[in-house]
Amino acid sequence: MDFALSEEQQAFVDTARQFMEKELAPKAAEWDANSHFPVDVIKASGALGFCGLYTPEAAGGMGLSRLDSSLVFEELSKGCVSTTAFITIHNMATWMIASFANESVRDEWVPVLASGEKLASYCLTEPNAGSDAASLTTSARRDGDDYVLNGAKAFISGAGSTDVLVLMARTGEAGPKGISCFLIPSDTPGISFGRNEDKMGWKSQPTRQVVLDDVRVPARYRLGDEGDGFAIAMKGLDGGRINIASCSLGAAHAALDQSLAYVQERQQFGRAIADFQSVQFKLADMATQLVASQQMVRLAAWKLDNNDADRSAFCAMGKRLATDLCFDICNEGIQLHGGYGYIREYPLERYMRDARVHQILEGTNEIMRVIVARRLLNGTPLV
Repeated sequence: MDFALSEEQQAFVDTARQFMEKELAPKAAEWDANSHFPVDVIKASGALGFCGLYTPEAAGGMGLSRLDSSLVFEELSKGCVSTTAFITIHNMATWMIASFANESVRDEWVPVLASGEKLASYCLTEPNAGSDAASLTTSARRDGDDYVLNGAKAFISGAGSTDVLVLMARTGEAGPKGISCFLIPSDTPGISFGRNEDKMGWKSQPTRQVVLDDVRVPARYRLGDEGDGFAIAMKGLDGGRINIASCSLGAAHAALDQSLAYVQERQQFGRAIADFQSVQFKLADMATQLVASQQMVRLAAWKLDNNDADRSAFCAMGKRLATDLCFDICNEGIQLHGGYGYIREYPLERYMRDARVHQILEGTNEIMRVIVARRLLNGTPLV
């Protein structure tokens, strides 16, 4: 059992740090303030392989492990949580196409997605199907060599600004077995997009509704077989949960670094506030929570890489623990900064706003507990 990073892993982290420090951190506050989607920067990250980190090499990606990818996402998130979070979603959608599309569709789409030339959105959630995703009602009716899709998707990251949608729709019976997965070019006739939602955080990426009105899609653009869609979506989300947890790690790490610098500079009662034991205890707790979160996320990634039977439960545990604790770390960082933490001159409030949604998306943390509890109650010894 070796917890140290290998030389290769450290090289990945160093490359991500250099990109983060040059391209993300200096511009993150501006993107947040202006709700600007930095497509050019995301595409530049693709030149370094960041848009296809765990997409197989044979399909045009980097072919990294989920653990190695997590390390990269954590480092990038220190500069801009919101933009990195979109990059992780794009990675998930690209991997799904690489893994489940037929060869001709894979060859058509994966190289341009893995390179960052084109961008992808993941479309599962609907206005009335959130945590109960298997109840989705968007329909896909077979018509000759095509499917005709009707319905709506909600809270879709990148929608209206990306080139392709990986979308789940109902082709059969009620429940998860009646759901299929489709690749749909965003400019397909019949697709329209709602307004860009005015969100608390994640302001450097658009979030819109996707409306499908008699959208005709070739049957060859179906990913997997009919009825495989829900299983494909869940396989994507196992990795997506590690990805979003990694973004929380980056936010918390940045909050801790910023707080450490601040408390050694800030003077009250004639000395640096770092000299007060109450502040020292808070810093110690923040660091301990961050390390615990890192180790849980990396264990979950290792489980997924090794196709462990309990991988989904560990991905749920890692996501739940890291997103909860890392939000708390960001919040404590604000407290250490006092009033300065509440104003936008300092980045603490942005870290907290961006990290908050991680407890909701890719499956709420309540659903993460359901996944773990079901595994335990089925007699699986997770500990």
